Amino acid sequence: MELANTKLILVEGLPGSGKSTTAQLTNDILSEMNINTQLFLEGNKDHPADYDAISYFTKEEFNHILDQFNDFKELLIKHTEEQANGYFLSSYRIRKGLGDLLLPEPLEKKLWDKDVYELPLDKHIELITEKWKSFCEKAVNSEDTYIFECCFIQNPVTIGMVKYGASDEIVMSFVNRLASIIEPLNPILIYVEQKDIQKSFKKAIQERSKEWFTSFLDYYNNQVYGKFHGVNGLEGTLTVLESRRQLESKIFDIIKMKKFKVDNSEFDFDSHKKNILHKLKL
Repeated sequence: MELANTKLILVEGLPGSGKSTTAQLTNDILSEMNINTQLFLEGNKDHPADYDAISYFTKEEFNHILDQFNDFKELLIKHTEEQANGYFLSSYRIRKGLGDLLLPEPLEKKLWDKDVYELPLDKHIELITEKWKSFCEKAVNSEDTYIFECCFIQNPVTIGMVKYGASDEIVMSFVNRLASIIEPLNPILIYVEQKDIQKSFKKAIQERSKEWFTSFLDYYNNQVYGKFHGVNGLEGTLTVLESRRQLESKIFDIIKMKKFKVDNSEFDFDSHKKNILHKLKL
């Protein structure tokens, strides 16, 4: 079976389109085919090709942090990994290691300011690219098929277009670099579509927490792209999402790998699974 030679399946789409469900269904389908899988949904703190709640420091910056917050030195070192000529600190695990205690506000700020997704775009692209290279080197000899939700197109578009207002060419070049890196994994790209993104996004708002909705609107309205275009509120967010949809469509068209789109407008679980299975077999 050709799917057995695929080491990576990428699931993409706009918020509320059903990416998580699609990734989970794809995982179920492969498992039913007796294909070993590893599923990584959005927000997984152990993601092998992405960074979530990870801060990056140069050696000089890291040593300064240890000197400045000596009381937390042991905890910081415990949750730090040295690579890429620098140090990666898991802010999530540092906080978890404190239990009910809180980090000093100055330390929290330093961790936030140096989060991989808060770094300048050039540095972010450099670190993410190296992370994908490292993942590919390990995955190519693995017996498992990896399934990733949203980190291949969504994250580059979000930080490139939404956060920094980068040109389509820069964002597309970034994703193309990642595509060339993972080529040995014989990847498949699944893009989840919605006929009405306003309807699907409002459905997501009803199903998710108020905190998610508030933070999402704040991000889409107040980053470089939103400010430049003067967007505001829910309608402004939907305007940015439409621009994102257009860019992601362009990326999908130029990416050179096995790929297909799947319409999830009806949110019918059974028919969606059958549709994914049918297209995977093709």
